[in-house]
Amino acid sequence: MHTVSQLLANKKHWNEGDHGADRIENVHTVSDRTSVLDAARLMNEQHVGSLIVTGINGGMVGIITERDILTRVVTTERNPCTTHVADTMTHDVVSCDPSTTLTELRQVMRDRHIRHVPVIDKGNLVGMISIGDLNAASNVDLSITVKAMQDYITSR
Repeated sequence: MHTVSQLLANKKHWNEGDHGADRIENVHTVSDRTSVLDAARLMNEQHVGSLIVTGINGGMVGIITERDILTRVVTTERNPCTTHVADTMTHDVVSCDPSTTLTELRQVMRDRHIRHVPVIDKGNLVGMISIGDLNAASNVDLSITVKAMQDYITSR
């Protein structure tokens, strides 16, 4: 597995053990006028660490993550019931496209200290990649390599 498109195609299988075989991989969104409390509840319900934030026209205007809530609401003692997502989200969203290699994406995530990257294809949001997804992809690749080595060694 070498590209984001390949990772997205395999992502559902990796999550089956965590949340059941019927889990559907969706990118969850919230309006920029949503309260931080409601955004946090949605993240908790959906077992995700980030949400794409949409503006009045429905387009992506930002991303809100667990880290945003912790650093911009909890530690500053803002009220999550009255604070809007627009006031706490990250505006400069780093994204990738399906042809991005996993090595490139991992480097960007490491350099920018981010854990969630939306995947944009021809202007459309088609998925979300987390650092956990990249780790799962690495584990799959390593398992295949180990199996091939074991088969080689035992066939001699």
